[in-house]
Amino acid sequence: MAISAADVMKLRKATGAGMMDCKNALADANGDFDAAVQIIREKGKLVANKRSDREASEGAALAGVSENGKFGAIVVLNCETDFVAKNEDFVKKTKSFLDAAIANKPADLDALKALELDGRSIESHVTEQTGVIGEKIEISFYGKIEAESVVPYIHPGNKLATLVGFNKGGIDTQVMRDVAMQVAAMNPVAVDKSDVSQEVIDKELEIAKEKFRQEGKPEAMLDKIAQGSLNKFFKENTLLNQAFVKDNKQTVKDYLKSVDGDLTVTEFIRFTLAE
Repeated sequence: MAISAADVMKLRKATGAGMMDCKNALADANGDFDAAVQIIREKGKLVANKRSDREASEGAALAGVSENGKFGAIVVLNCETDFVAKNEDFVKKTKSFLDAAIANKPADLDALKALELDGRSIESHVTEQTGVIGEKIEISFYGKIEAESVVPYIHPGNKLATLVGFNKGGIDTQVMRDVAMQVAAMNPVAVDKSDVSQEVIDKELEIAKEKFRQEGKPEAMLDKIAQGSLNKFFKENTLLNQAFVKDNKQTVKDYLKSVDGDLTVTEFIRFTLAE
């Protein structure tokens, strides 16, 4: 049967698939629009299976918060090429998944994928996009923070996103953003010294001892010298003890206390697609 250009455009608008894919799907469905949509979706599953072993290392990392500023999320949608990652529709699709996460507060990544969006699961939307775009598409990361105040930061280019929670509400937005940008720039491993895992501490001590051992320092002194290196590690790698990037004469902790004596960070999340 004859397939009109209007029908092709309607299907293209509904699915985002290419013109020829839409025309072929309509032909295969004998002009039945809903059946053609299903064919496009099934093609997405087929393409997804064929590309499952491909590496999807590009993508968009987006962060956002709820209207009341007490819940925030980061969602990362991956693809194979930077060309797709920068596509406006790809970024919009990522944003729609992020909005769904903020609205529904899923417990984990699997729960996010199972959320319904426009009558279908987010996972089915991702599969469909694989067919439409022709690249491996996957949601690789979902993180969330609930706190009295939560602030997001997205670095230009959508490759790096951070989320920071604070213990108090009513904080100046710029103050919170300063800290979120600190997390982005300085990549701390924890909020404070007490949050660093024993595994990381043991590893840093062992690295330091081996370094000084190679330098010929006496074995009896290694523990004490290594402890000094560990303190330096805490200062450089824990958020509250890092030098504040906007004024390195004070720490992040000092900066927050200058705003409010009780203000501190409860937790943070940092995700980057490329360092």
